Amino acid sequence: MANVPVKERVKVSQNWRLGRCREGILLKWRCSQMPWMQLEGDSLYISQANFILAYQFRPDGASLNRRPLGVFAGHDEDVCHFVLANSHIISAGGDGKIGVHKIHSTFTVKYSAHEQEVNCVDCRGGIIVSGSRDRTAKVWPLASGRLGQCLHTIQTEDRVWSIAISPLLSSFVTGTACCGHFSPLRIWDLNSGQLMMHLGSDFPPGAGVLDVMYESPSTLLSCGYDTYVRYWDLRASVRKCVMEWEEPHDSTLYCLQTDGNHLLATGSSYYGVVRLWDRRQRACLHAFPLTSTPLSSPVYCLRFTTKHLYAALSYNLHVLDFQNP
Repeated sequence: MANVPVKERVKVSQNWRLGRCREGILLKWRCSQMPWMQLEGDSLYISQANFILAYQFRPDGASLNRRPLGVFAGHDEDVCHFVLANSHIISAGGDGKIGVHKIHSTFTVKYSAHEQEVNCVDCRGGIIVSGSRDRTAKVWPLASGRLGQCLHTIQTEDRVWSIAISPLLSSFVTGTACCGHFSPLRIWDLNSGQLMMHLGSDFPPGAGVLDVMYESPSTLLSCGYDTYVRYWDLRASVRKCVMEWEEPHDSTLYCLQTDGNHLLATGSSYYGVVRLWDRRQRACLHAFPLTSTPLSSPVYCLRFTTKHLYAALSYNLHVLDFQNP
């Protein structure tokens, strides 16, 4: 917000703190979806069935140009997850394949990666990591001449729901179902594929991790089926998280986002509830239910900027506008 007048910055900041916003719907679709979403510049990328569509924001940030900028296809089943990296879209599909699409050209490659659906994918520094229902995580090169050449296959003993590469590019973390292994969070060496450490020691069976993200090389956030967001600092302890926040209605947490400072946002499994948290406090600051009882939906993915929060549900893409409440 450096180019925004100070008075406007203060107003928007107070709106976030007080939960003042205007709700709107950016996109609708007829069939129930499990969409994933990414933001880059003035563009929004969102998966719908086996496509990924790119839209351009209008100047207000609270609406989209209706005609997509681009449509990226290639999967035979739904896109489960995707990331943006090095002018590429790296997508994970229910068909067990990984897709590599160049954003500004027609270049698209897909290759068989897993025996079952690929639930998650990440890409940094020219390396792709993927996790699957087939209980493996794999490491791949992004280099065009080596696409589809597996560097490491890791037996995780559990379905892999989430995955993230460390900012140092030396390791990656997997979030698993916590059924076949006692810890759903494990960190692996990116070069050798060997297990480096597991996080936590008192997870109940089935406490799968649905979203995980690095904030720095030594700090992570995770959330999932056991209704908690956990903050891990590898410098302090790998046995216990340093902070945790509990979803007050005992709902599974599908996704999380942070501003890298004090603000944390989570998406719950019932009634499309988005919650805002101040990480210096235990209690939730604000809750925004985006669906009613007949159309209850999880928040499958959420992203926010300094002025807007975007939440993808089964039938709609919602926006919370904190600039013009």
